[in-house]
Amino acid sequence: MLNLAIFLKDDPPTVKEGEVDEVTAITTVEAWKHSDFMCRNYILNGLSDALYEVYNVKKIAKELLTSLDHKYKSEDVTAKKFLVAKFLNFVMIDSKLVVNQVQKLQLIIHEIFAERMMISESFQVAAIIEKLPSAWNDFKNYLKHKRKEM
Repeated sequence: MLNLAIFLKDDPPTVKEGEVDEVTAITTVEAWKHSDFMCRNYILNGLSDALYEVYNVKKIAKELLTSLDHKYKSEDVTAKKFLVAKFLNFVMIDSKLVVNQVQKLQLIIHEIFAERMMISESFQVAAIIEKLPSAWNDFKNYLKHKRKEM
């Protein structure tokens, strides 16, 4: 809307000694600094007071965005690892209804899909079969042998 996205990607222009039109180059640099200042402050304005204090030291918008990306994209990776661990460590127990436990497992799978990670349908089926409680061992074996029909 404000056409400030370019300041998140590009480095500031520089004035080289001996340029033909040094006044235009200086004006361009000053205009860039003003627009970068606006962009940087729009980003900082959206942060909480505590985060503002941390990120206020970044002098250009590109630097600020890079720092925020580094911090929050790494947290996103951590969230994905947590979901995978949650899926792999899920254990069904005999004392609870299997239907409810399968629904909980399906919710974990949906969370994994929401994070744009893919699990094939056949892997999902095999995982659910393997996670059935020990009281279901006969049924589990039956399903494993009938897998092609499923």
